[in-house]
Amino acid sequence: MLRAFILFGFGFYLMFLHISGEISKYINMKYAYLSFSAMIAAFLLAVIQLIMVFRDEDQPKKHDHLGHSHSGENTVLKKIIVYGLLGYPLVAGFLFPIATLDSTIVSAKGFHFPKNNAAGDDPYAQNQFLRPDTSGYFGKSDYQKMIEREKEQILKQDPIIVTDSNYLMTMEILYNYPGEFTGRTISFTGFVYNDPVLKDAHLFLFRFGIIHCVADSGVFGMLANMPEQAKFENDAWLSVTGTITEEYYAPFKMKIPALDVTKYNQIAKPKDVYVYRKY
Repeated sequence: MLRAFILFGFGFYLMFLHISGEISKYINMKYAYLSFSAMIAAFLLAVIQLIMVFRDEDQPKKHDHLGHSHSGENTVLKKIIVYGLLGYPLVAGFLFPIATLDSTIVSAKGFHFPKNNAAGDDPYAQNQFLRPDTSGYFGKSDYQKMIEREKEQILKQDPIIVTDSNYLMTMEILYNYPGEFTGRTISFTGFVYNDPVLKDAHLFLFRFGIIHCVADSGVFGMLANMPEQAKFENDAWLSVTGTITEEYYAPFKMKIPALDVTKYNQIAKPKDVYVYRKY
């Protein structure tokens, strides 16, 4: 019976995530059908388990005359451990609020350019920082065709308007072809991260992005040179417009895409703070 309750619990938890929309904090919604299928499977398995329990109760019970044994104690202990481990995610999921990622994660982990993982590392299990890189998910020729097609879409925009739906795509293109976008005007939103390395009115504007699921999530964005020595606290949300340029960033020992901000507004934190990679 306990197995059935646990299976029902997982089914109801997945249903709660879908109804509340919180499922988007774990996966790219392009793959929502997978979690929905898991929810249906959990309910079906729970029903099957209940049928098996009631069927066993209808059968005459056999009396065991072997007496007490240590193997029985071990079996009970194993069940407690197994069911405890299965039940813990449900207790944590229903009782604790879902946290959203912010600048404290960036401070703790830092950020860097992701390495090309095509050589063998699993790209689905790696966090990325600053620059989106989806090359590890495609063959070399397929990736190049996709990235060229997306670059042409962005080049046609004047100015370049970055939305939630094209954020990761645009950032990946800008970092892959920085020279082709130098001098172009761009507008986007993000939260502030004050890098200890930077001085004056230099800061980073980031969005947390999910490529497939939270396992490959990362923080992506650009270095922003604010006018008038403007300063903001970490996690303040800004909408900015400016000119794309390149600036030398000492920790990387290289130039990276940057934004000379000409217009900015502080905005409220968006309802959905994450962005997702569209294909």
